[in-house]
Amino acid sequence: MKKVIKFIPVWKLLLYVVLVLLLTAGTAQVLLYALFFLETQSSRVAKFIELSATFGLMPFIILCIVPFTLFLSLFYLYERQNYTESMMKKLMGEMESIADGRFVQEMTMEDDGLIGELAAKVNQLLLQLDQAKTEQKEAAEVKNDLITNVAHDLRSPLTSIVGYLDLINEDRYKSEVELRYYIQIIHQKSHELNQLLNDLFEYTLVQKKEALVNRVPINLEEMLNQLAVQFQFQLNEAGMELRQHGAFTENPFVMGEGIKLARVFENLIQNAIRYGKQGKYIDLSATESEKLIQIEIANYGQPIPSSDLPYLFERFYRVEKSRSQYTGGSGLGLAIVKSILDLHGGQIHATSAFDKTAFVVTLPKKSE
Repeated sequence: MKKVIKFIPVWKLLLYVVLVLLLTAGTAQVLLYALFFLETQSSRVAKFIELSATFGLMPFIILCIVPFTLFLSLFYLYERQNYTESMMKKLMGEMESIADGRFVQEMTMEDDGLIGELAAKVNQLLLQLDQAKTEQKEAAEVKNDLITNVAHDLRSPLTSIVGYLDLINEDRYKSEVELRYYIQIIHQKSHELNQLLNDLFEYTLVQKKEALVNRVPINLEEMLNQLAVQFQFQLNEAGMELRQHGAFTENPFVMGEGIKLARVFENLIQNAIRYGKQGKYIDLSATESEKLIQIEIANYGQPIPSSDLPYLFERFYRVEKSRSQYTGGSGLGLAIVKSILDLHGGQIHATSAFDKTAFVVTLPKKSE
């Protein structure tokens, strides 16, 4: 009611008050004349008027209040109709602006009824549209960045492969030893190229929510023990030792896809071997809570600068700013790790100090 009254101009409100008073006075006068006429025609009406007179002015006041309220209600209903039409026109105007692509930040409808509810729904739709536009813009930026980074990383090995193949094709080598050296470089660069393409394919695959389709119970304790054996040869070559700490309880199970979870720990152990050789040891620790399992993989090589830690899990990010594949991988390994853990409802974070760098994986336990 307050919003309808505020909607009415002051001059019109005063006019309505005057009209209601005049109409009430006229109606009361007509009713009084009618009563006086009926008093002379009917003894029952005369007795009723005589009985009403004992209440003083109260019957007359009631006689005035009833038409006053009736006329006031009629004018209010008329203006409420005008108010509703005005709000609907405003709402339609703003919706037409939206349809033309002129998005408004928020519709301001001062109404507590259906129109206000409709405006709130439209505001919710506008918010979703704005989010969709932002996500679309971000997706376009991600796509462009991905194309740029892939082109950059593909160019280096392809340039080497093409260059050395040209040398071989043009017989520009001095001996068979040099020829075999060129072939060895081509083989190495082809392997790097193949690894990059595999990582890129896997990264794009795990970005899809439907990528995780086979959720089964996975025994993390057995998986980690198998990986420790699997990496024994690489550890020996690097002159390193994998030490396991902590013990699982009777429920070392998580729900997920074994191949993907194995890739998580394979990538982290490979990183620890690559960057932690000088520390000689890799420590694999397991801790548990009622609902979570936490796995820490630590090495004791060169620490990661604190400025790099927040970006480790972004695609194509390398601590080595040279983007050299001699010191770093494709730049997708940790991004793949994070994407796989996201699919499993897990998390990962990294810490690095002077003497220790650790990657901590947290996964929800399989409910018993």
